[in-house]
Order: sequence, then structure tokens, then C-alpha cells
Amino acid sequence: MPQVTVILPTWNRAKWLRTSIESVLSQTFHDFELIVVDDASTDSTGKILESYSRKIRTILLHENLGVSAARNTAIVQSDSKWIAFLDSDDYWHAEKLEKQIKQTRLCPEYQIHFTDEIWIRNGIRVNPKKNIEKGKAGYLSQVWLFVYGPFNGICKGIAGKTRNV
Repeated sequence: MPQVTVILPTWNRAKWLRTSIESVLSQTFHDFELIVVDDASTDSTGKILESYSRKIRTILLHENLGVSAARNTAIVQSDSKWIAFLDSDDYWHAEKLEKQIKQTRLCPEYQIHFTDEIWIRNGIRVNPKKNIEKGKAGYLSQVWLFVYGPFNGICKGIAGKTRNV
């Protein structure tokens, strides 16, 4: 059982899909599985996924159900302690999972860990006030979630999944 399941829902994103997949497969942390959920794409997404068939798990939905349903479909297929979400038009820094798993070990009392993001459009960073180089760890306690929830942005990071064992 891998420590992390990376869930990547996609719908007609053939243009960016390889970059997203490669950013996961190039992680410095290797104890993960990648599940790509094709939400009934009509472009060349299927052919791209076939080329990765030995490296990733693919779930094909026969009708377009939306990103939430695609994520939920993959979540129930996961046996991992942690789940990380990546959108199919985004990509990760090579050390993303390694640094987040390190953070989970440093703060095991937290069940949700998340990261900041950088937005780049046409080669230009469009959210320059965000600074992922600060090195500040991001995590939410159960108390914070209870008092201040619901929260947004969880899909940007890594989420814990509680299981009865």
C-alpha cells in the first residue's frame, strides 16, 4: 500500500496532461500511486493515458460527471494514508510530496496539510505576493476546522483520510 495516493481528475486537458503527470512521476518522494480519472474526455486524453499505462492507474468515466465526482471515484479506490489532489492543468515542484510528508511526520497531530501555489499565465507570474519560498509550514488542526470550517483550498494540498483498521 503506497503512503500517498495522488488523484488527478481530467476532462479534455490533453494539452497540459503530460506536464501534470510528469510532475508527479518526477517526485523525489516515491512511495505513491497516481490515479488519473478521465471524466469522459473527447479529445486525445485517452491516448495520452494509454502511454502511461504501466506507471499510473486510470479510471475512465463513461459520462462527464464533473471534477468532484471524479475525485470521489478515485478516493474510494485508494488504500493510502494520505491523498493529494492535482488538477490536470497544474504541475508540482519535484520536492512537493517529500516536503509535505516530512511535515506530516513533524506534526502527526494534524490531519490536513496544504501548500501555497504560484499562478503563471503566458509565462508571467500573476500572484507575486504569494511566496512559497518563505518556508512556512501550512497545517490545520481539527480544532481550527471545527471552529472556522468549512474551509477552501484543501484541493491545493494533501489531505488525510481516516480509516477504521
